Amino acid sequence: MNKITVVKLQEMKQRKEKISMLTCYNYWMAKILNEVAVDVLLVGDSLGMVVLGYENTLPVKVEDILYHTKAVKRGNLNALLIADMPFMSYQLGEKEALLNCSRMIKEGGAEAVKIEGGAQIAGTVKRLIEANIPVMGHIGLIPQAIHKMGGYKVQGRKKEEAQRLIEDARILEEAGIFSLVLEGIPEKLSKEITRKINIPSIGIGAGKYCDGQVLVTEDLLGLTGRGTPKFVKQYVHLDIQIKKAAGKFKKEVKESKFPTNKYSY
Repeated sequence: MNKITVVKLQEMKQRKEKISMLTCYNYWMAKILNEVAVDVLLVGDSLGMVVLGYENTLPVKVEDILYHTKAVKRGNLNALLIADMPFMSYQLGEKEALLNCSRMIKEGGAEAVKIEGGAQIAGTVKRLIEANIPVMGHIGLIPQAIHKMGGYKVQGRKKEEAQRLIEDARILEEAGIFSLVLEGIPEKLSKEITRKINIPSIGIGAGKYCDGQVLVTEDLLGLTGRGTPKFVKQYVHLDIQIKKAAGKFKKEVKESKFPTNKYSY
């Protein structure tokens, strides 16, 4: 398989080939997802909840994303690798944004970064791209703004909200983003945005008309141990299988049935 790049994502949109994108936080998962040719791996700040056990994504630090990006890089050969910039790593000014984002590329091995927000971050996007750092945008339900939004709520239901998101998409595209995540917005709105922009849209809880889809890998594997949003399809329930395996191991240890001669030197 050829290496996926930001240019190839654009080509995929042009030929109407859907884009697959999953979160990834470690080496072994990167290797597995490469074997099935997932197009894009995102070292998401969702690791705060999935890996680190935080209530939300806000406590995640630059060093957390950098650490996991390095691990994913070692297992990734073909997918486009994107580092998700955590809360307050790019909002304090262009200089700090440049410093933090450049570390993801230079030290972490990422090939692009993702930042949340609309028109207000356009200047930062332009500066990053001037420094040759590809940027993926993210609008709609932005988890780093959950306190402002009052929780994880669908965005863009009202006419004025929808118009603002359409304008945000236009401004971000003009600023130079190569792709745009649309999260938690009505399908009709995501269809309109996707039609109006020339870059790939990646949906999560935004319906079927986006150019691609992204999910948290642990959600689709049934590994999060928590309720999942409406938009998540669980393709398997590995939590149940893990519980069974661990329970069987414990039972055999307690009953001195493991290890047997077969598993001894």
